[in-house]
Amino acid sequence: MDLTREEMVARIAAAQSHLGRRRGSGAAIRQMLHDDTPLDAAVDALAKRRGDHDLNDEDMRPNPPLVPAAVLVPLVERDDGYTVLLTQRAADLSKHAGQISFPGGRIEDDDGSPELAALREAEEEIGLTAGYVDVIGDLDIYEVRTGFEVFPVVGIVQPGFDIKIDHGEVADVFEVPLSFVMDPGNHHRQGRTFYGKMRYFYVLPFEDRYIWGATAGMLINLYEVLSGEKAAWR
Repeated sequence: MDLTREEMVARIAAAQSHLGRRRGSGAAIRQMLHDDTPLDAAVDALAKRRGDHDLNDEDMRPNPPLVPAAVLVPLVERDDGYTVLLTQRAADLSKHAGQISFPGGRIEDDDGSPELAALREAEEEIGLTAGYVDVIGDLDIYEVRTGFEVFPVVGIVQPGFDIKIDHGEVADVFEVPLSFVMDPGNHHRQGRTFYGKMRYFYVLPFEDRYIWGATAGMLINLYEVLSGEKAAWR
């Protein structure tokens, strides 16, 4: 599926209308169950958040309070079509070491918004400065089993930027054609046993890269928003 810039912007914009009730933290949403918010609205806001629980039982959801984080979902405007820029995390990090990820990290108190946090992290990790990025909206918040709530910020990136890797955070940077993400034939489900229980997750294997877990889940969200189709197993 080949989309123009205008089509992508319009489809991301159309997806923003449902995000407001989902943006509060996991703890805040649970607090809604104890205040004057109608029960149906509170449960709906919590239930429709994405996360590692999507392909599993609800007991896969992390317990609050969750740590807010933001990632940039960079769609690079190449001459032969859009690509998605991804990183491979450094092998010695304490969490998610060596995994494929978007540029991003924890939201700091002085960031002001998830969008600003995602842009700051992208510059710190890979040298992608905000001047090359046109933020066009957000995807659904993604709850990670390790206790993070991730705000994915979608940005169209103009080419010409210089990659400057912070090797303390990032081992490598690469791009995947957006057309690869938009082909449901590249969406797979796999499972592993964790603590005696089978856990399922999305995988998008690309060349010698193993894109799985939260990053794959957010790419599936991007696919659904841009295609208007529901992904398999959801």
